[in-house]
Amino acid sequence: MDWAVGFVVGMFTAFFLLVIFDLRLLRSSRAKAKDPFKNAIAHRLSVGPNVVAVGGGTGLSTLLKGMKGYTRNITAVVAVTDEGGSSGRLRTEWGVLPPGDVRNCMVALAENDNALKRLLEFRFDRGELAGHSLGNLLLLAVSELCGDFRLAVEQMNHLLAIRGKVLPVTTEAITLVGVTKDGQKVRGELEISRHGRDLEGIWLEPVGAKPLSEVQQAVEEADLVVLGPGSLFTSVIPNLLLPEFAEKLRGSPVPKAYICNLMTQPEETEGMDIVAHLKWVSAALGVVPDYIVVNSEPIPDELVAIYKLDGAQPLYLDRHQKEKIEQLGCMVLELPMVHVTDAKLLRHNAFKLAEMLFRLCRNLEENP
Repeated sequence: MDWAVGFVVGMFTAFFLLVIFDLRLLRSSRAKAKDPFKNAIAHRLSVGPNVVAVGGGTGLSTLLKGMKGYTRNITAVVAVTDEGGSSGRLRTEWGVLPPGDVRNCMVALAENDNALKRLLEFRFDRGELAGHSLGNLLLLAVSELCGDFRLAVEQMNHLLAIRGKVLPVTTEAITLVGVTKDGQKVRGELEISRHGRDLEGIWLEPVGAKPLSEVQQAVEEADLVVLGPGSLFTSVIPNLLLPEFAEKLRGSPVPKAYICNLMTQPEETEGMDIVAHLKWVSAALGVVPDYIVVNSEPIPDELVAIYKLDGAQPLYLDRHQKEKIEQLGCMVLELPMVHVTDAKLLRHNAFKLAEMLFRLCRNLEENP
């Protein structure tokens, strides 16, 4: 099956799914109207704090799964510099912004994330569609129908009835560019990832890309801004490299919390400690975050050994690092937040992390 036929099939599938989801949402809304308990939960979520979560990749979607249990007022701001896998192919072949991270965050915020995950993350294994996920093709199809990626994302937000909304930080085609300590220029997310530990500077091209107005508005209405977790140079920092977005964040009076990763990332942050992570985020943001959340729980030895084979090491906080961080004017929040998936992968415990963040929101509200 060639790509043209494959895309027609994808478009038909997209249309079919739109109809099915619309019917499901209609039935769901009718059912909730008759259920006082669900109405009470919906009300509690509707009056929850306004949170802007900035990042991309697996880290941000993991956080969102926990956050949606506390509020419906979540805006996930997602980086659009992904070049790998299905997203990279669609970006090259169709000129569309990479849909993968946006899709993951939508699934994470959906009411029934397990069912949607199986559906939207289904990957074709034959023909021209091999390697593509159904969710990515669905976003591509809706983009073609709407004629605009931002409108497509907006339609998908409504279609999936997610708790909050997911927004690309910009709809302009941007590329990560960096320079290493020995003066080598590296271009693109993949090259940045390979040379992250040697980077001296990082920026976006073309210069001056604009963030979405909806993203800026979300910051104005926020009670808390969360940065990360996620790959330092390829998920968190790309968002902060848009000058107007970074300026809006700096000017916001609400607290800003950086969620540090559990492990270093091979090549990208290999050999970097927690202080180095925080300094890079602070440099991109233009101000030191008010809080940094770090893991205080030992990672199982067998997993440390497995990750070490790829060059990854646990990010633990010691007394000297804590003193340096506090000297920068950043408050350290330590939390046992290790979660091991069935596939023996390390992830943040989304529910413990979300509980801490919303406890922080309550404390700030009660003690302004």
